[in-house]
Amino acid sequence: MNMPAARAWLTRLLDSDLCYDFCRSPVAIAAAVLVLLFVLGALLAPLIAPQNPFDLAEISILDSRLPPVWMEGGDPRFVLGTDDQGRDILSAILYGLRISLGVGITAVLAAACIGISLGLVAGYLGDRIDAILMRIADVQLTFPAILIALLIDGAANGLFGRLDREVFAFWILVSALALSFWVQYARTVRGATMVERNKDYVLSARIMGLPARLILMRHILPNVLGPVLVIATINLAVAIVTEATLSFLGVGMPPTQPSLGTLIASGNDFLYGGEWWIALFPGAALAILVLAVNLLGDFLRDALNPKLR
Repeated sequence: MNMPAARAWLTRLLDSDLCYDFCRSPVAIAAAVLVLLFVLGALLAPLIAPQNPFDLAEISILDSRLPPVWMEGGDPRFVLGTDDQGRDILSAILYGLRISLGVGITAVLAAACIGISLGLVAGYLGDRIDAILMRIADVQLTFPAILIALLIDGAANGLFGRLDREVFAFWILVSALALSFWVQYARTVRGATMVERNKDYVLSARIMGLPARLILMRHILPNVLGPVLVIATINLAVAIVTEATLSFLGVGMPPTQPSLGTLIASGNDFLYGGEWWIALFPGAALAILVLAVNLLGDFLRDALNPKLR
C-alpha cells in the first residue's frame, strides 16, 4: 500500500462511525489500553523484564519463594516475589504472556482462514458442497475444544514421543484450537455469502465473466468481514483461556516454555503452603487480559450491529 492510499485509508477510518463510537466509549478505550499494554509487555519482555526467568545463569535457588516487595521478607529485586525455583514472578508473567498471546492469536488467525475459506465456498456454490461442509461443521460442534486438544495431544505423543512433542507443543495447541473454532467463522460467512451472492454487484461480475475466485475475494469477502472481526475478538479471549486450561491440566505448554496457565499450575502446588503470590499474580494477569479482550469484543459487536443504529 503506497503512502497516498494509506493516508486515504487512515482518513476514512478516523471519520468512520466505528472510530466515533470508540472515542465516546470509556470502557472500550480502557479495554484497548489494557490489551495494548499486555501486548507491548509481551513483545518487549526481553527488554523490560527484570530477569530472564528461563535462563539458568540468572536464577538462584536461594531466592526461591520470596514474597512480594511490600511484605516482610520481600526483596526489592523481585517486585511480585519469586516462585519455588527463584524465578521473578513479574518476569515470568511477561514471558508467559508471549506464549499465551502467541497461541491465541495464531490459533484465531488459522481458524479464521479455514472457516472463511470454507464458508465462502459453501455459501457461493451451495448444493452438495454446502451440504457436505455444513454436516462436517455440525459434527465438529459436538466436540469441545478441550476434548479435541486432548485427542490431538494423545496422537502427538504417540507419533512424536514425549520429548519431541514438547518441541511441537506450540503448534499442537494452535492446531487443536484452530480445529475447534473454525466452525463459527464458516457458518457466519456462509450465511452472509448466501445473501451477497444474489445482489446486483455479484450478478454483474458473473455476467462479465469474472472467475468465482475473483468474485469471492474481491467482491464478497470485503462485505462479510464485519461479523468475522467480532467473532475473532471474542474467540481470542476463549483461545487464551482454553490454552491456559490445557496448560494447567498438563497437556499444553511444557514447563520449559511456560504460558500463564503453566505458571498458575506451578503456583497451585504451593497455594496452601502460604506462597499465594506464585499463582495469584499470573491468574490475575490472565483474568484482566481476558476481560479486556471480551470488553473489546462486546464493543465491536454493538458498534458493527446495524440494528442498533
